[in-house]
Amino acid sequence: MITAEKLAGMIDHTNIKPDANKEDIIKLCNDVVEYNFSSACVTPVNVALAHQILGKDFGVCAVIGFPFGTNKSEIKAFEALVAVEDGAVELDMVLNIGSIKSSEDAVVQRDIEGVVESADGMVVKVILETALLTGNEIIRASILSKEAGADYVKTSTGIGYPGANAHDVELIRKTVGPNMGVKASGGIRNLKTALDMINAGASKIGTSTGPAILDELLKK
Repeated sequence: MITAEKLAGMIDHTNIKPDANKEDIIKLCNDVVEYNFSSACVTPVNVALAHQILGKDFGVCAVIGFPFGTNKSEIKAFEALVAVEDGAVELDMVLNIGSIKSSEDAVVQRDIEGVVESADGMVVKVILETALLTGNEIIRASILSKEAGADYVKTSTGIGYPGANAHDVELIRKTVGPNMGVKASGGIRNLKTALDMINAGASKIGTSTGPAILDELLKK
């Protein structure tokens, strides 16, 4: 069984709801400190507040091009730049899904590269939204993410579509190999699901229910 310390270090504790208010973000950050989670994952407008609360002791993760990935590449790159200036150390960008489905691989790769360049050494994760992609498209998107210099491939936004499943996590892990990060997110609300994703190859978990998952493990 995984230790609570190790699991906590794999969790990006998340609140990316459109109605998240200041008190919600403060609570999220307090949970990160209490449970020693990897990061607080927030929308760009809340990055500065999260960084103010957490300082340098805990990471702040910002979503970019969220939730549909349909922003132009230069907008994603600028959004990433501002998020880093506000204190983000990790950036979860949404893939240009339409371009993957149109087989415009060069467009997709440039889209990711722009964010990687703006990140200036910070961690970049590429959200595929796997529920919208075929197996072959997941493979292509994962390879392009790796070639573009991203650090992780992430399954889902968790907004509006089915989230992570073990099959897709396994496929991504097999595609990118053992050294690139894989983040499972979307619908991970209990310990069993989190462990299923880790066993399938995930090295990070994105969830809004991190405290409940840790508490469940600690009660075992």
